[in-house]
Amino acid sequence: MSKPTIFVAGAGYMGHGIAQTAAGAGHPVVLYDLKMELAVKGIERIRWSLEKFKAKAPETASDPQTVLALIHPTEDLNAAAGADIVIEAIAEIASLKEELFGRLDALCRKDAVFCSNTSAIPISRLAAGTKRPDRFCGMHFFSPVPLMKLVEVIRGLETSDETIARVMTLAREMGKEPVEVKRDIAGFIVNRILIASTLEAVRVLEAGVADAGTIDLAMRIGCGYKMGPLELGDMAGLDVFYHAANAIYEDTGDPKYKPPALLARMVAAGHLGQKSGRGFYDHSKKETK
Repeated sequence: MSKPTIFVAGAGYMGHGIAQTAAGAGHPVVLYDLKMELAVKGIERIRWSLEKFKAKAPETASDPQTVLALIHPTEDLNAAAGADIVIEAIAEIASLKEELFGRLDALCRKDAVFCSNTSAIPISRLAAGTKRPDRFCGMHFFSPVPLMKLVEVIRGLETSDETIARVMTLAREMGKEPVEVKRDIAGFIVNRILIASTLEAVRVLEAGVADAGTIDLAMRIGCGYKMGPLELGDMAGLDVFYHAANAIYEDTGDPKYKPPALLARMVAAGHLGQKSGRGFYDHSKKETK
């Protein structure tokens, strides 16, 4: 039996990682972005990643060409019409996601399942603009997608048990360890906890208590973290982090989730972390694939 076709909307850092992981599990994947050059760039990043894995573990890693043959880049949203599962991975801005899902809802088969990779926006809000809230859930991957095992599968107010079971199964097929989030709260499990602590790290930096390197070193040594909170923010993208924090703040009104002025100014200045070359750290001379 052939595996379900997956339409990944967004070929950026998270989207191309999701496409790589899905194709690595044998799923045909359509990788969409607004411009063909962006979708192709996503394919090239996947090629680089696959070749890196192959060089490190030539006996066990997937053959890059076999995986790439399953991924088809496109700038045509109509290509979603034949998908069994849609996974959205565009910018962490609710209005953009709502607009995209509205368009996809009109294009896709009525039995297609919709998933959002949002890191914080309530799933019920995104599902409300479609005619399939029962077939809509969150599927929150963690970065870098090919390496991180966790996937949060988030139940919206109307998400069916069948949809949750189907997406949990898909995550396991992709080599992930899914956890079900049974209540649709902004930030879900991990980011609800992580964002609060990382914002506090930004406030400590902003107050001049210590520099970024010292804060991250203290958290790695003192708490056993593999990566400090500011390092993690740079890797994930400070714009993503900023919008996720705002989504929780808007949903809860809790001041601990309000982004500090320093973070807001860094995002406004384009200091977004690794992807821009500058965030809490200077990444301009590092490998940026």
